[in-house]
Amino acid sequence: MEPGLLDICNVVGVDRGINFVAATYDDNGKSTFVNGRPIKQKRAKYAAVRKQPQKRKTPSARRRLKRIGSRENRWMHDVNHCVSKALVKNNPEHTLFVLEDLSGIRSATERVRTKQRYVTVSWSFYDLGQKLKYKAARAGSKVIEVDPAYTSQRCPTCGHTEKSNRNKRLHLFRCEKCDYSSNDDRIGGMNLHRMGISYLSTGCSCG
Repeated sequence: MEPGLLDICNVVGVDRGINFVAATYDDNGKSTFVNGRPIKQKRAKYAAVRKQPQKRKTPSARRRLKRIGSRENRWMHDVNHCVSKALVKNNPEHTLFVLEDLSGIRSATERVRTKQRYVTVSWSFYDLGQKLKYKAARAGSKVIEVDPAYTSQRCPTCGHTEKSNRNKRLHLFRCEKCDYSSNDDRIGGMNLHRMGISYLSTGCSCG
């Protein structure tokens, strides 16, 4: 059973991404990172295997593409199962996990260049969120989703929000106002954590 707001004893911001499947930030100021490089490499292998049957466009090629897609989906389901299980296991009961709301699949647009990767990655982000929700609920914790706008551009220290705060190429955040710097995925987790704290104080999600 999910806890009530008064039962929450820990807040964890969880930023989902490509370079890191999940980058978290909690009440103790601790960050954890789940490396996404092996996943990117395996996705690239699946994409390479799909190239030839995609060109042929025959019934047998379509069947092969379907089998490849099923294997990739099963593999990604397993990855998300392991990641969500670890997130719940490594945090106490009555934790509030804060995720970006992907109902509009907005958070994937900065991370994906091609249409195919856009669809695949957006689905995997959503799947991870769904698995975390039911695992958290079984462990007496709770998941909320908040507006993802500017979570990678807002300084968690001074609140200054500017696009140039974030260097996507270097995966670095440096505030143009107060000069605070950190990994850009960690910044996402920090801002989601802050929004979770605001949620607890007001009883509703806010930006």
